[in-house]
Amino acid sequence: MNTNFRNTPIEKMESTTITSQNTVLRSAFAWMSLAMVLTTLSAIVFAYVPQLTSLLLEPNEFGGFAPSTLAYVVMFAPLLFVLAMSFGINKMSLPVLIGTFVAYSIINGISFSFIFFVYNIGSIYKVFLSTAGLFALMAIAGYTTKTDLTKMGSLLMIGLIGIVIASLINLFMRSPGMDYIISIIGVIIFTGLTAYDVQKIKNIGEQAGDSTESRKYAVMGALTLYLDFINLFLFLLRLFGGRK
Repeated sequence: MNTNFRNTPIEKMESTTITSQNTVLRSAFAWMSLAMVLTTLSAIVFAYVPQLTSLLLEPNEFGGFAPSTLAYVVMFAPLLFVLAMSFGINKMSLPVLIGTFVAYSIINGISFSFIFFVYNIGSIYKVFLSTAGLFALMAIAGYTTKTDLTKMGSLLMIGLIGIVIASLINLFMRSPGMDYIISIIGVIIFTGLTAYDVQKIKNIGEQAGDSTESRKYAVMGALTLYLDFINLFLFLLRLFGGRK
């Protein structure tokens, strides 16, 4: 089950001046880029270094392999990190918030190492590049559009809640058809959310463009963009990824 559905307080942030808008947006993309690098490296290392892979997969009684206790921990731990950052942003200092975000991106990467056991490396590479292109296109659209995307964002958040509920139901039903439909809707929702979130971050900040609070907002903005990219990638991979 995908535990990377977003729960960040970015919708509560207020608009600011153009100077702090640009500062927050640039910082958000910088932190997001760092998180993506850490996630990718940790996923590859745990997928291709046998000593580390053995920590996630252990032999079972049927002669195959099964997820270890650590594997289940790294699968569900990212959700706890996101919740901690979302609800603890006002209590956490900036270094603690950054450290939590970095740790989250690494642990999330470890959980992503499992996709290398399920999908062909070629299809992972192609879907990743496709996701990057689509994400960049929607980010540019969100930054340049003069249209207020607030109403669209509200509808997309309702849709997001819907696919979370549908995913929980399908966890027990195990319906391939329902999984396919959820994936299509997921791609649509996170494509739209990318444009909405970029526009929202563009309008975020405080009067002091280099304050601690604005730096916190940049980290939370990075978390939101990171989750948009990750979920878009996972849904596209479920639709177009070539399984082994």
